[in-house]
This record gives sequence, C-alpha cells and structure tokens, in this order.
Amino acid sequence: MDDAPLYRSVTPGGRPFSVQMSNFGPLGWVSDRGGYRYQATHPQTGRPWPAIPQALLDLWAATVGGTAPDACLVNLYRDGAKMGLHQDRDEADLGAPVLSVSLGDAAVFRIGPAEGGRTTTLKLDSGDVCALTGPARLARHGIDRVLEGSSRLIPGGGRLNLTLRRAGP
Repeated sequence: MDDAPLYRSVTPGGRPFSVQMSNFGPLGWVSDRGGYRYQATHPQTGRPWPAIPQALLDLWAATVGGTAPDACLVNLYRDGAKMGLHQDRDEADLGAPVLSVSLGDAAVFRIGPAEGGRTTTLKLDSGDVCALTGPARLARHGIDRVLEGSSRLIPGGGRLNLTLRRAGP
C-alpha cells in the first residue's frame, strides 16, 4: 500500500484518532479539521486509493449482495487503540449495508440501538464478519479494547479491521 500508507487522522476538533487508517476503493473515508467525508485520494500522498481486493468484493457478494461497495476503510488498532461509540452516517445511502471483517487480535465490540439506550458487548475474533443491515444499519457501535496478543496474524501484533460500504450515490 505504498500509494495509501497508514496514517493517523484527527477529528474535526483536532483530536487524533488512536487507530491508524487507510482505504481501498474509488472513495476513502477521511477525517480532519474540515470534517468527516469520503474523497478519491489519500490525504497525505494525494494519490487515488488502491482497488478493493477481489476477495473482499467476493465476501460482500456472498454475505450482503447488491451493488458492490465503493469504499473499504482500513483501521489498524495497536497500543491501546479503541473506537468510541459512533454511527456510520457519512454515506449517501444510509440503507446500504456496512460489512466489517476482523483480522488479528480479538476485540471487545460494543453495539446498541441507533436511538440510544442499553448497549451489548461481544468478542470479535480474527476472521469474524459483522454486517450492519436493515434496522441495525445505524446501530451505535465501537471497539472498547483490543485483546493484545490473542493472535499472531498481524506482524508486530494488533487488530486490522476492514469495513466495506457504499459511500457514493
């Protein structure tokens, strides 16, 4: 991924994310002081994002079907990285599914109703696939913590999460 190296994004308020990120596909999700959005180029290299690997497109077709994804967010969790509760709301069609693939160290995943209320946690192991579809599409979700050392898949340790979605119209 020389054209799209991992980087650390910041929130619109200027706080750095604890995960490193990159993207595959015609569109990539980015965050900076200008806000959250999808764009066609890496914010540091200015180059287009690499194509989504065929294996991920095949997984999408086999699990959620429909129009192929045009974005795949890549998050690398290391050294205590986590992701607070959030909703995926930056896509043009909020009814299109979001498909997440976990690789490497296991993580404690938190999920709750879109409108708020009680959340539930579950462990996501390497190889687990999670689809947010239908009423769950706008569920609040996040990663409370990564169970470091639970896998040797990722050189240097950590958790890699690949999240496919339809970002554009």
